[in-house]
Amino acid sequence: MSLSDIEEVVLLDADDRAIGRAPKSSVHGADTARHLAFSCHVFNEREELLVTRRALSKQTWPGVWTNSFCGHPAPAETLVHAIRRRGEFELGLLLDGIEPVLPFFHYRATDASGLVENELCPVYTAYAASELEPHPGEVMDFAWVSPQRLASAIEHAPWAFSPWFVLQARLLPFLGGSLHDSLGGSLDRREAIAS
Repeated sequence: MSLSDIEEVVLLDADDRAIGRAPKSSVHGADTARHLAFSCHVFNEREELLVTRRALSKQTWPGVWTNSFCGHPAPAETLVHAIRRRGEFELGLLLDGIEPVLPFFHYRATDASGLVENELCPVYTAYAASELEPHPGEVMDFAWVSPQRLASAIEHAPWAFSPWFVLQARLLPFLGGSLHDSLGGSLDRREAIAS
């Protein structure tokens, strides 16, 4: 039995209200139910961003570069607690200054194998408060890069990055994006599609 068979995620309706829970292992398939997740962008003391390359053993988007880390809060767990828990598990990293930057980011994306992500995925920033010790089952590589260099890489080679990271970069001012970009609408309700 794997950890994803035990872990539960929060299922959401179309208005982002919690309507139940399900094993994490059951929510990423061809018919993925909308569920609650999060993304975190970690800065160091030099204001560089941590990007990670997903391990080849990951169920969705193995081997692609992405934001620092992502995860799912357990039922009744706060997002900040889940971010701290996941940062320590995936990266061996303690975090300070956790702040929401895109609190209502949604996306739906289909990977090459047909697996679908369908998430309300609030986006946070944080600062590294310890040395990095990545878990090899989660992260195969990492780099600290300037936001300007990262924005250029995403612009010139979006296929090398996770779809949620590319969509977030279009919205995040520190990556050259705009909160009122071409996706339209307000920050409060924003849908993004990547297939």
